[in-house]
Order: sequence, then structure tokens, then C-alpha cells
Amino acid sequence: MSVLRDDIEDLQQRKDEGLTADDVSAEDIAVLEEFLAALEAGEVRAAEKNDGEWEANEWVKQGILLNFGLRNIETHTYGGVDYHDVLPLRETDDLSERGTRNTPDGTVVRRGAYIGSDAILMSPAFVNIGAHVGDGTLVDSCDTVGSAAQIGDNVKLGANTLIGGVLEPVEAAPVVVEDDVSLGAGCRVTSGFVVGEGSIVGENTLLTPRIPVYDLVEEEVIYGQLPPERRAFTRFVESSVGDHDLFEGGAYKPAVVATDVEEETLEATQREDALRDN
Repeated sequence: MSVLRDDIEDLQQRKDEGLTADDVSAEDIAVLEEFLAALEAGEVRAAEKNDGEWEANEWVKQGILLNFGLRNIETHTYGGVDYHDVLPLRETDDLSERGTRNTPDGTVVRRGAYIGSDAILMSPAFVNIGAHVGDGTLVDSCDTVGSAAQIGDNVKLGANTLIGGVLEPVEAAPVVVEDDVSLGAGCRVTSGFVVGEGSIVGENTLLTPRIPVYDLVEEEVIYGQLPPERRAFTRFVESSVGDHDLFEGGAYKPAVVATDVEEETLEATQREDALRDN
């Protein structure tokens, strides 16, 4: 991928010097197409784990942004519907070869998204450019997987779950949901938050770097991540704004409480796996 990276970085430099969508050549578009194909094949990713920490691949996020900045809006047709965008939607013919299924009607996968083997995309669901959805992962109805989000293997995204996208700044790591995580219905994960491997998150939990995580296992308050193998849920803690006269009786703010994963919780998720396999 070193040649592709060089080509993307060269395009970025030329764009910084004034290259526009009206100026690009057929060779430039070929580079952008090659880049999208590499994303869809899982050959490049917007972020990777190095020495235990997730880091953004800045050149990959640059490539994603270039596919918007160096293309004009066109009219495309998919499934008999005309729409107007700089990119067509991703072709999904390759999914069945790998045991992955996407149900009609209304499952949308944008160009540049990677979908692993034996995954399930239930409609309506939306997977954005640069997202990486791992093997055996369930994207349930009304779910959104945002741009550049990294979803691991054997993850369960409950219905109406939002995984936020992070494209800019390019050095910012995207949202990460590691392997074997289960997110309950209505969860929101935003702003580069990392959900640790094997964790189970209760319904309607908001995970964002601005909300503290009270980790009762290590007895510490942390931000921006949920450690591996945790059971997490929302609770409310006292807020300093409660000192204001307007807040009679005090005020509270949301927080996330994290404990050890209990055996009965694991058994419940295993029963869900059995239902899905059948």
C-alpha cells in the first residue's frame, strides 16, 4: 500500500495547492477508485491498534475526504431510485460469497465501507464510507455506522444504535467498538470513544468522551473509553450546577457505571447468538 499512500498524499498536496474537482484527470480519479476498492477489501483502515492504543491512519482519512473534495455531485441510480451525491453506493454482490447477508429494503452501504464475512445487515441500516464492520457482526434495524468507525468481529449492535463518524481532524481516532461487544438497543457511541473487547452495554447508554465512566472494577473515573470485559449502564450523579438557586432539590448529570460482566449477562447474550444462528 506504500504506492497508494504516496499517490493519496500527492493528491492531498495538490489539493492544498488549489486542485479542484474540475481539474482532476482520469489518472487522479483512478487513484481515488483504487483507494475506495482497498477500503472495501479491508486492505487499508482508517485506524489501527498499535501497542494497545487505537491510532488514526491520517493518510486514509485524507483519502476519504479527497473522494468528496475532488469529485462533483452527480445523479446516480440504485435500485431504481435516483439520488444525487459525489459517490455511488457500494456494490454488494461480493457479500453472499462470504456468507454475509443484507436484508431489503433500505439497507444502504456507501462506497469505501468494509463488510466482513458472516455479517448481518438488517434493514433499514446505514454504513458510511470508511467504516469497517468485522466478521460475524450484526448491524440491526435502524442502526447507523458512521464514517471511519471501526467495528470488530462478533459485535452485536442493538436496534436503533448510533455509531458516530469522525473524519476531521484527520489525526483524530474514530469511534471503535472492539471484538465481542454487545450494545443494547438505542445506544450512542460518539467522538472517538473506544468500547473495550467483550463488554456488554445496556440499552440507551450514551458513550462519549464528555461523560465520565465510573469503573467500579478498578475504582477509578475515566473518560473516552470503556475497559474490556465490562457491563455498562447509565446512572445519574450529582452535578455542581445543583448549587444554583434555580435547581431546587439539586441537579444531576448522566454518567456511565461499569462493573464486571456477570455470568447471567453472558448467558443472555449467548442465547441471542443461538437465535441468530438459527
